[in-house]
Amino acid sequence: MTRLGLPDTVRACLFDLDGVLTRTAVVHAAAWKEMFDDFLRRRDGAGFRPFDPVADYDEYVDGRPRADGVRTFLASRGIELPEGSDDDPPERDTVHGLGNRKNILVLAKIRQEGVEAYPGSVRFVEAVRAAGLRTAVVSSSANCRDVLVSAGIEGLFEVRIDGVVATERKLPGKPHPDTFLEAARELGAEPAAAAVFEDALAGMDAGRAGAFGFVVGVDRVGQAEELRRHGADTVVQDLAELLEEKA
Repeated sequence: MTRLGLPDTVRACLFDLDGVLTRTAVVHAAAWKEMFDDFLRRRDGAGFRPFDPVADYDEYVDGRPRADGVRTFLASRGIELPEGSDDDPPERDTVHGLGNRKNILVLAKIRQEGVEAYPGSVRFVEAVRAAGLRTAVVSSSANCRDVLVSAGIEGLFEVRIDGVVATERKLPGKPHPDTFLEAARELGAEPAAAAVFEDALAGMDAGRAGAFGFVVGVDRVGQAEELRRHGADTVVQDLAELLEEKA
């Protein structure tokens, strides 16, 4: 292992955004809850079963492209909605309409609360770059670039594969490995020579499916065992732990 806590064979590091680099996962979870609870309340009345911002978020929406998150959660409740289209208004009860409503809510929360990068993650990415390893950010979010700029960390990454890029290139999102594979390809690294850093179970599945050389699970919410079951080679609560282990 290198002093970065990674195998010596790793030449590129592929980082998820929300929950790994920035403190935005909790903001996303709150926006999903507000959107789904409003929909379920209107559909089922006062006795509706609310969206769980931990269990439902982790299992059905975290790490997935927005529309996939809507479909997967609704399917868990036995609900089917029309697909609609990308430009559906947020009040329309379609897959894309609900997704657009969630996006409006999360952008409002980010504007109100700002975006902060995890200091330990910044230290680790800076150490990775100083060691000569290549870096990419891989996110399902269409707002990835705005979040990176707001957090002041856009310059730490050579490649960005996000929701916008994935749509343009017709790449399926996590848990499929395609966005991570595309980032590795752009960095000129074989999957076996790349490390994936993820906090989402869907991201763990993508790392395993892509046969990446090393998968780091970032446990911000107490799901270490689940991350391991989904393919993490190691689990940390903060990326700075990787520096401390090998310092």
